[in-house]
Amino acid sequence: MDYKKYDREFKLNAIKLYRESGKNLRALSKDLGIPLSTYSGWIKEFKEQGEKSFPGSGIFKPCNEELFQLRKQLANVTQERDILKKVVAIFSQPKH
Repeated sequence: MDYKKYDREFKLNAIKLYRESGKNLRALSKDLGIPLSTYSGWIKEFKEQGEKSFPGSGIFKPCNEELFQLRKQLANVTQERDILKKVVAIFSQPKH
Protein backbone atom coordinates (compact mmCIF):
# COMPACT_ATOMS: atom_id res chain seq x y z
CA MET A 1 0.00 0.00 0.00
CA ASP A 2 1.37 3.38 -0.98
CA TYR A 3 1.39 6.02 1.68
CA LYS A 4 1.05 9.49 0.19
CA LYS A 5 2.23 12.59 2.03
CA TYR A 6 0.55 15.93 1.57
CA ASP A 7 2.24 19.20 2.47
CA ARG A 8 0.70 21.77 4.77
CA GLU A 9 -0.23 24.13 1.93
CA PHE A 10 -2.14 21.40 0.10
CA LYS A 11 -4.06 20.49 3.27
CA LEU A 12 -4.98 24.11 3.97
CA ASN A 13 -6.10 24.62 0.38
CA ALA A 14 -8.21 21.45 0.53
CA ILE A 15 -9.87 22.68 3.72
CA LYS A 16 -10.47 26.10 2.19
CA LEU A 17 -12.03 24.44 -0.85
CA TYR A 18 -14.34 22.41 1.40
CA ARG A 19 -15.41 25.47 3.38
CA GLU A 20 -15.98 27.72 0.36
CA SER A 21 -17.18 25.43 -2.42
CA GLY A 22 -20.42 24.21 -0.90
CA LYS A 23 -19.68 20.69 -2.17
CA ASN A 24 -19.97 17.77 0.20
CA LEU A 25 -16.88 16.18 1.65
CA ARG A 26 -17.31 12.87 -0.17
CA ALA A 27 -17.42 14.55 -3.60
CA LEU A 28 -14.40 16.73 -2.88
CA SER A 29 -12.51 13.75 -1.51
CA LYS A 30 -13.12 11.88 -4.76
CA ASP A 31 -12.24 14.91 -6.93
CA LEU A 32 -8.96 15.50 -5.09
CA GLY A 33 -8.06 11.82 -4.80
CA ILE A 34 -7.82 11.98 -1.01
CA PRO A 35 -9.25 9.19 1.16
CA LEU A 36 -12.40 10.42 2.87
CA SER A 37 -11.10 9.51 6.33
CA THR A 38 -7.88 11.46 5.71
CA TYR A 39 -9.75 14.52 4.46
CA SER A 40 -12.20 14.51 7.35
CA GLY A 41 -9.27 14.14 9.76
CA TRP A 42 -7.66 17.27 8.34
CA ILE A 43 -10.89 19.20 8.76
CA LYS A 44 -11.27 17.99 12.34
CA GLU A 45 -7.67 18.93 13.17
CA PHE A 46 -8.10 22.37 11.61
CA LYS A 47 -11.27 22.98 13.64
CA GLU A 48 -9.41 22.03 16.84
CA GLN A 49 -5.99 23.57 16.20
CA GLY A 50 -6.66 26.36 13.68
CA GLU A 51 -3.51 27.81 12.14
CA LYS A 52 -1.37 25.60 14.38
CA SER A 53 -2.56 22.56 12.41
CA PHE A 54 -0.20 20.48 10.33
CA PRO A 55 3.09 21.65 11.82
CA GLY A 56 5.19 19.45 9.54
CA SER A 57 8.15 17.17 10.09
CA GLY A 58 10.36 17.98 13.01
CA ILE A 59 7.96 20.51 14.47
CA PHE A 60 5.95 19.39 17.47
CA LYS A 61 2.44 20.33 18.33
CA PRO A 62 2.25 21.99 21.75
CA CYS A 63 0.72 18.86 23.29
CA ASN A 64 3.63 16.74 22.05
CA GLU A 65 6.37 19.21 22.95
CA GLU A 66 6.04 18.54 26.68
CA LEU A 67 6.11 14.79 26.09
CA PHE A 68 9.27 15.15 24.00
CA GLN A 69 10.95 17.26 26.70
CA LEU A 70 9.99 14.80 29.44
CA ARG A 71 11.34 11.84 27.46
CA LYS A 72 14.58 13.71 26.83
CA GLN A 73 14.88 14.53 30.54
CA LEU A 74 14.13 10.90 31.47
CA ALA A 75 16.89 9.69 29.14
CA ASN A 76 19.38 12.07 30.79
CA VAL A 77 18.39 11.03 34.31
CA THR A 78 18.58 7.35 33.36
CA GLN A 79 22.07 7.86 31.97
CA GLU A 80 23.17 9.68 35.13
CA ARG A 81 21.73 6.89 37.28
CA ASP A 82 23.61 4.25 35.31
CA ILE A 83 26.87 6.16 35.71
CA LEU A 84 26.31 6.47 39.45
CA LYS A 85 25.61 2.72 39.72
CA LYS A 86 28.96 2.03 38.05
CA VAL A 87 30.77 4.44 40.36
CA VAL A 88 29.21 2.83 43.43
CA ALA A 89 30.19 -0.62 42.17
CA ILE A 90 33.79 0.50 41.63
CA PHE A 91 34.11 2.06 45.08
CA SER A 92 32.32 -0.86 46.77
CA GLN A 93 34.92 -3.37 45.66
CA PRO A 94 37.25 -4.53 48.44
CA LYS A 95 40.73 -3.03 48.22
CA HIS A 96 43.69 -5.39 48.10
